[in-house]
Order: sequence, then structure tokens, then C-alpha cells
Amino acid sequence: MGTSVFDSILLKNSWSTEEMRNIFNDEARIQRWLDVEAALALVQADLDMIPAKAAKEIAAKSRYDAIDMDLVLHHLAITKHPLVPVVRALEHACEGDAGEYVHFGVTTQDIIDTGLVLQMKDAFDIVRRDLLVMAGSLLRLSTEHRNTPMMGRTLSLQAIPVTFGFKTAIWLSEIDRHLQRLDEMEPRVFVGSIVGAVGTKASFGPKAHAMEKAVNDKLGLGTPNISWQPARDRMYEYGAVMGGINATLNKIGNQLLLLAHNEFDEIAEPFGEGQVGSSTMPHKRNPAVTENSVTVSNTLKSNINMLSDITKHEHERDGAIWKMEWKILPEICLMLSVVLANLNFVLAGLEVKKASMLRNLELLKGYALAERIMFALADKLGKQTAHEEVYHAAMKGIEAGITFKEALAANKAIRGALSDSELDTLLDPTTYVGESPAIVDQVLANIKAGGRIA
Repeated sequence: MGTSVFDSILLKNSWSTEEMRNIFNDEARIQRWLDVEAALALVQADLDMIPAKAAKEIAAKSRYDAIDMDLVLHHLAITKHPLVPVVRALEHACEGDAGEYVHFGVTTQDIIDTGLVLQMKDAFDIVRRDLLVMAGSLLRLSTEHRNTPMMGRTLSLQAIPVTFGFKTAIWLSEIDRHLQRLDEMEPRVFVGSIVGAVGTKASFGPKAHAMEKAVNDKLGLGTPNISWQPARDRMYEYGAVMGGINATLNKIGNQLLLLAHNEFDEIAEPFGEGQVGSSTMPHKRNPAVTENSVTVSNTLKSNINMLSDITKHEHERDGAIWKMEWKILPEICLMLSVVLANLNFVLAGLEVKKASMLRNLELLKGYALAERIMFALADKLGKQTAHEEVYHAAMKGIEAGITFKEALAANKAIRGALSDSELDTLLDPTTYVGESPAIVDQVLANIKAGGRIA
């Protein structure tokens, strides 16, 4: 679901995606339902709502390997209901009359919602952990390449120089904000639901509030102030935050693909011994892992587009809308884990081609330094005049196919204001990266001070 056959072939750290699959497979889903049933029974026994002996038996049999899956499938075919077959199998597994107290007072949505939240919480831990791995790679790249000059590009064209560390520090800053969003949403989103048929707790009596809190506490979840059966903003927020993370990863993957083009040749993803880029072109060293990340990331977006629909519940429960979450949220987590695993592999072993970056800085024959020349002339000619003179010199030079220095030297106003040695100094692109190194240092210091990334 949302994964690629290349995961196990291309990724050294594919254990991340396997972990996510183990959270959202059928066995894990049913086990999470059973976990809720067990917690419910134990709490209800503590509150004298059901016999203690029955609760212990229910808890002991609330294991996937303790229930009869053939019986589950039999009742599924008959009832066409997602949870009742599991409840009946648990009843059947319990000895004596303990089965009579299974699922006491709750409704299907209580169990399925709370079970899904438990799965989402497990997935959250993997996403956060893998984001921290990525942050570590970006922290290293930003530190190592704070002074590595490369051409900055705007509207797809060369603009003025930056450093590669400056670029990766921007990515790192985004990741840090996503980590902050994850931390902020955690107490809001990870809450259980033990509220009965329409959320009024009518079936539980005067101990309803104490029971709900105790069940949620036992499961490690928060307790909401009112039923959220028809209020799905928490699910929306979870999906939206994961979608925002995916959007950043999509941007990073796409930029890596662009920089890997032969015409740029500024980075390369790891390429192992024996790895094949093409079945017909032996020379190819395709950025296949990066490409895979972008492919899966693009696919993930379709689920993000459906998120707003899950908030559109009619009345106190709307199955047609509610059940969409069972597909959308697991797929978002599964696909996001693939994207993270792919990009973590790439960034951990990314080859930064400094020589190519230097070569590309000279691609425009000095014209990319027009801004620098203009500001150097501003004090002598005035800013507006300097802009006009540099503009005319640049346009004539580009049309004539000469270097920027030759074009500047042919302009009398500029020639009279700047000497040859001054032009040589100003036209060195490696010295016009602005405050990039200092900005990188400040960003890294601020991020470390924030405490989310070490």
C-alpha cells in the first residue's frame, strides 16, 4: 500500500518502511482493537461495572494469537461488519461466562477510533525518529558546506551565488519546524474515545467519565472534553501535518534531482558497486532512490487532497465518511515512511561536487555578478544610474557573446569608476556569497538551542 518494490532493493535502511507496515497490517489493527477491549474490561472491573474474574479472562484472551481467525472470517462474511466478528471471536475465546462482558457498553466506533489512534501514535514515533535522522544529515551537510560556493537560482535561472550549506540549512530549518508541529499536535491528536453509541455515555451510568479517563490512561492516551465521533479535526490535523512533511521532502527530492542533472552535475546520490542505472545504457548512474522518493511523494498527495472530506460527518456518525480514514491515514503514514527512508539513504551518503559548483559559477561569464558591480558603482554614480549603466553593458555584452568584464570595460562610465584590479576582485563569484556562512552558523545555533535537534 503506497510502497515500491524498490524499497528492499535500493534502501540500506528499509527497516523503517517494514516497521510502518507492521503497524498497519491486519494483525496489528486487530491487536489494537483487542488492546482497547482489554483495557476497557480491566477498568470496568476496577469500577465494579463487570466481574473482576471476567475482566482478567477477557484481558488474557485479548491477543491476536488467542482468537480464532477462521471464526472471524466466518462472521465477517455473514455480518459484513468490521468489528463484530472480532468481538464474537473474543467472546468465543473466553472461558466460562466471561464472554458475556466483552465490549460492555461501548460502540464499534469507540474501539476502531481508539485503536486507529494507537496505530497513528506508533507511526508518529517512526516519522519523528526518521525526521531526526534526516536532520542529522542536514546538520552535517550544512556545517561541512557552510563555505562551499554554488550558484543560487531564481525562476530556474542563475541568480547570484550562495553556499551549499546555506541551501541545506534552509531544508534543515523546515524539518525543525515540522518537528515542532509534531510535538505541538501530540497532546491534541492522541486521545481515545470511550463514549458509547452517540457520544453521550448513556450506557455507562454515573461512572462513565471516570471509566473513560481510566481506559485512556491505561492506553497512554489523553481524554477529550467531549465526544469526537463526528468531529474529525484531529484526524485532519494529523494527516495535514504528515502532508506538510511530505511537501518538504518532495521539494528536497526534486531539488536533488535537478542538481543531479548532467548539465548541473553538482550532487550525486550514493551509487553502489554492481548497481545498474539502465538496462540499455551502461554508462547511466541514475538517481533512482531520489526519483523513487519523489514518485511516492507525488502519489501521497492524492490522499492529502481527500483529507478535508473526512471532517464532513453527518449527524452523530457517518460511516461513508468515517471509513475513508481507514484508507487515507494508514496510506499517508506508509508512503511517508518510504519517502523518508529513500531520502535518508541519499542524504547520508550524498556526494557534493564542489568542482562542478565552481564551474557552474563561471557559466554566465561573470554576468551573474551584475548586482555586485551595480552596488560597487552606486556610491560613485548613484544607484539608479549604476543600474542603468550595468544593464546596458550587460545586454550589449550578452548579445555580443563577450565576457562581462569585457562588456564592463567597454562602458566609459563604468570604466572611469572601476579599475581592472577592482573588476577582477568584484567578479570573483566565490567571494559574493553574502552572509551565507554566518547565517548558517546562526541557524544551526538557534536550532540546537531549540532542543529538538542535537
